[in-house]
Amino acid sequence: MNLFKISWANLKDKKLNSFLSALLMTLGIGIISLLLLLNKQLDEQFRRNIKGIDMVIGAKGSPLQLILSSIYQIDSPTGNVSLAEAQRIIKNPLVKMAIPLAMGDNYMSYRIVGTNAKYPNHFEAKVKDGRLFETTMEATIGAKVARVTGLKVGDVFSGAHGFDNMDDVHGDKKYKVVGVFETNNSVVDQLILTDISSVWSIHEHTDEPGKGANVTSMLTGGDSTEKDDPSQEITSLLVKFRNPMGMVALPRFINENTKMQAASVAFEINRLFSMLGVGIDTLRAIALIIILIAGVSVFVSLYNSLKERKYEMALMLSMGATRTKLFIMLLLEGIMLAVVGYGAGVLLSRVGLWLFSRAAESDYHYSFADFSLLPEEIWLFGGAILLGILAAAIPSLGIYRINLSRTLAEE
Repeated sequence: MNLFKISWANLKDKKLNSFLSALLMTLGIGIISLLLLLNKQLDEQFRRNIKGIDMVIGAKGSPLQLILSSIYQIDSPTGNVSLAEAQRIIKNPLVKMAIPLAMGDNYMSYRIVGTNAKYPNHFEAKVKDGRLFETTMEATIGAKVARVTGLKVGDVFSGAHGFDNMDDVHGDKKYKVVGVFETNNSVVDQLILTDISSVWSIHEHTDEPGKGANVTSMLTGGDSTEKDDPSQEITSLLVKFRNPMGMVALPRFINENTKMQAASVAFEINRLFSMLGVGIDTLRAIALIIILIAGVSVFVSLYNSLKERKYEMALMLSMGATRTKLFIMLLLEGIMLAVVGYGAGVLLSRVGLWLFSRAAESDYHYSFADFSLLPEEIWLFGGAILLGILAAAIPSLGIYRINLSRTLAEE
């Protein structure tokens, strides 16, 4: 007697009940699996891009918005700050490293960011083709930008004002692509990097070709013979402290004594994850409830099935089958439903992750393409099997209470 074939035939005989039980299990497993995948990949993306950055300084406004716009490039900046003020922060003895950013334009929705060599070096971005930008209107582009836009070394292009459209194009001034970065799975992949003097030149702060060298000197704390120009602005500074005292003293000084604000990266990201955590915990609770309902559904289905098939079970017992074999047969039905639900749930979670990745790619140029099985999902599989066994075991115990002679006589 092949117990697997009989169990599968019994499930197919009760198509509606089996489908409902498997569907509930699929939905519960799918939601939990998707949450695990998103949590892992979002955490990796967030942690990778904030590595080595303690604080972001920019215009007053929302600190979280400042973090998202300056580090992750997924929000609008809070405004601009004076180069002279930024220079004073860079020279502060508590600051070990400060990376300037100047933003405001895009090319085909990929952001053009004015900065210096410290920015790609911080993210360990290596140039694959060509070289790093050196002067005004030169650009080195991320791997994803090159792949999607088709730009390559030697090409020229015009940026557009804003971050998500090509309506207001600066057609009179063109960038020249001088390099393409290797893929390194950081925010650099989706950026067009240029010198800050390029951003100023585009927005008519200066048209002097040699200005870029002075800008670089000023923003790295070097001496400059030029008088501070109040029209020269940057968007933000990414700061790394020399020692823990910087985190204690500098943010408060900046927030209280300057027109700028200092946002703690660790604090704001933890606050963001705590806000997201409420929704994630709610979805996880809903998924667990759905899985429990699926277990109840399996229990009810097998309980009713046992009552309907009591005579059939009695006949099988009279033909030599043991009660233990019949008990195992019913357990297999619960296990099969759990396996089908788990497999379909994991597949559903990958479809959900693919759809989420497409949306994130379209809106923010972030992709979530790791579809591999997580260690937590192996534990989830064990939990699904255990639930299937428990849901099937209770009604299956009725096998041992069947009165063979009475059941056969009643029919």
